[in-house]
Amino acid sequence: AGAMSLGNGDPHLATLFLGSTFAIVHSGLAALRPKAEEIIGARAWRVIFACASLPLAYAWILFWLVHRYDGQILWHFPQSNTSITLLAFINFISFLFLYPSTFNLKEVAAVDKPQLHLWGTGVARITRHPQAFGQTLWSLAHGAYIGTSVTALTMLLLILHHAFSTWHGDQRLAAKYPDKFPKLKASTSVIPFAAILDGRQQLPSQYWREWLRGPYLVILLATSATYFAHPQIQAFAAIATNTPLQSGGLLG
Repeated sequence: AGAMSLGNGDPHLATLFLGSTFAIVHSGLAALRPKAEEIIGARAWRVIFACASLPLAYAWILFWLVHRYDGQILWHFPQSNTSITLLAFINFISFLFLYPSTFNLKEVAAVDKPQLHLWGTGVARITRHPQAFGQTLWSLAHGAYIGTSVTALTMLLLILHHAFSTWHGDQRLAAKYPDKFPKLKASTSVIPFAAILDGRQQLPSQYWREWLRGPYLVILLATSATYFAHPQIQAFAAIATNTPLQSGGLLG
């Protein structure tokens, strides 16, 4: 209800508010990381970062789930087995483009000291900002399938935020690794496969071995489980919509 009140009852304004707030907080705290870690340490800053970013991300995702069919219908996606299978495949592939630091669970949880890594193997050979590409794929697939103005705005905000993150990420890596990053930048690309196609990136003969990591198995299983759990996710969104906490849903 709070988000809708800030948007004067308009889900588009509420979406814009939630998405912009998340982007500013998430990227802003990332920019403050070097100085903040000097003052309070890497582990403490990771906890602050997570406590600020995760609730905002959760609120935005839940709001979208509840209001994904609101607004104007911009297009109708063809409902055929082929088209649905294609979108499911795109969504599946998108989760393979996770930033390798995501796999360092002890760093993510601040058990080990969080680091800003310079990745140049595995998925980074395809694009040095894999998560931005994966999120773009996911957003395009969901936006195409649902076809409403609220969902289109949500997906556009996600894509724009991750487009900014590619520039911002490069700036942070250049500041952290002034000697090493220029070499990595010269041999990789933001646009997927661009460095491979123009010869700047040479894949090793057994490149597939760089993908043999346990977390990818977890991703495959989790992505498959999420696909089959979509009816339950939609049911949860329906519960949130019909809760008596507000006139129209849990989050307005």
